[in-house]
Amino acid sequence: MALKGKEFRKLLEPMTAELVCMARWARTTGARIVVLFEGRDTAGKGGAISAVRDKLNPRQCRTVALPKPNEDEQTQWYFQRYISHLPKAGEIVLFDRSWYNRAGVEKVMGYATEEQVDLHLQQVPVFEKLLTDDGILLFKYWLTTDQEQQEERLRERLEDPLKRWKLSPVDLAAREKYDAYTDARAKMLKATHYEHAPWTLVDFNDQKRGRLTLIRDLLDRLPDTYVKPAKIDFPKLDRKPAYESYAVLDPIKNYPLD
Repeated sequence: MALKGKEFRKLLEPMTAELVCMARWARTTGARIVVLFEGRDTAGKGGAISAVRDKLNPRQCRTVALPKPNEDEQTQWYFQRYISHLPKAGEIVLFDRSWYNRAGVEKVMGYATEEQVDLHLQQVPVFEKLLTDDGILLFKYWLTTDQEQQEERLRERLEDPLKRWKLSPVDLAAREKYDAYTDARAKMLKATHYEHAPWTLVDFNDQKRGRLTLIRDLLDRLPDTYVKPAKIDFPKLDRKPAYESYAVLDPIKNYPLD
């Protein structure tokens, strides 16, 4: 049975408090945290990222969702454009798709050659070992989704004008390549699952349960992150509160910009 919204929010609330503690710990200790969110189209990456960062300071916790590489980036080392988005001390970076694009969508859709994909899978373990050896805390999540669920969510995007922007030609083409994506994922996991940067697969057929499972796993794999909040003095005002003047606007009416 799918998890209802009210129950989901009740279960998420204490985890959100832990995420806030995690962010305070990262700021205090200078920890650098990178979380990769990978999965098929419609798996629920965006919703999972939103659940993680909802109450965190956006100046500390950033989402990186890169567009397709431009002409200059196509001539660079494949990992180059991702490096500039890695966190500095105290930051948390959430990748909505990552350098694993080459092993997934680029391979399946023919945007990369077999030679490029094979080289990439050889380089990924080395690249990620450099990151973790330097102290970056790296977490890699694959959000699993059955084809029936994928079809239902694609249809929802088609029928909902507020979600239509999420439906791209690549999404539609992927419908016919479900098995090819499965094969590509198997090859990717075999080549890039290792002790210093393991993959964690999370069932996202029920997206709410999936978000809770992912966040719980992330929190449990971090060290003790409790840092006592700094005490803030909040003295009483020594005068009456001031009031700000404003005009009452009609939300239906069009107003001039000047």
